[in-house]
Amino acid sequence: TGLLARAAAALASGRFLYLSSIRAVVGPDFSGTIDEATVPAPQDAYGRSKRDGEIRTLDAYRSAGRSDAAVLRLPPVHGEGMKGNLATLMRLADSALPLPTAALTGTRSLISTGAVAGAVLRLLTKPKPLRPIYIAGDRPPAAISEIVTAFRRGFGRPPRLVAVPAAPMRLAARLFGKAKEWEALAATQICDPSLLFAEGWAPETDTLEQLTELARRSRSGDAQAR
Repeated sequence: TGLLARAAAALASGRFLYLSSIRAVVGPDFSGTIDEATVPAPQDAYGRSKRDGEIRTLDAYRSAGRSDAAVLRLPPVHGEGMKGNLATLMRLADSALPLPTAALTGTRSLISTGAVAGAVLRLLTKPKPLRPIYIAGDRPPAAISEIVTAFRRGFGRPPRLVAVPAAPMRLAARLFGKAKEWEALAATQICDPSLLFAEGWAPETDTLEQLTELARRSRSGDAQAR
């Protein structure tokens, strides 16, 4: 990233946008609101790598006397080919088993691939100078239980979410050495895209409907493959 940013700063005209992640500033179990002023405290190798890329990008342009580079921090991205926890949740949703997720009421921001593309286009073409950091995220945020329900709706399955109280779930997670995973599932992580919104970008507001359609397309694609 550093080499690319230095080469771009020295040789290329136009703006440079580094797509980062909220993991560059918070860990999976962080609960709270994330904005441009959130103090970076990455908690894992992925987050530290993203934070390092941010620093190298902005330093490269600053050293070249340029201010036309920016960092765009993203929450989990949903769309075709998505990876990570969202992909795992979609696989779990495509089963007939009841899932103990009804008690997971913490909400989190997501963003679609289309919304990411719109944010990138807006930052590359907006008339005003770039700020160093931007946060993106669709509205409103969604709870894990809502995400699983949306996926199951797309798969043509009933929700089948079991309302297991949070306390025994937390205790069981600790007993099995999965306390961090539990805290990550229970966390509330809200991205505040107010600055990006002020630049003329509009967040999407139909996240759950898009997740349902994503699962529906996945099921249709599997059927055609057979």
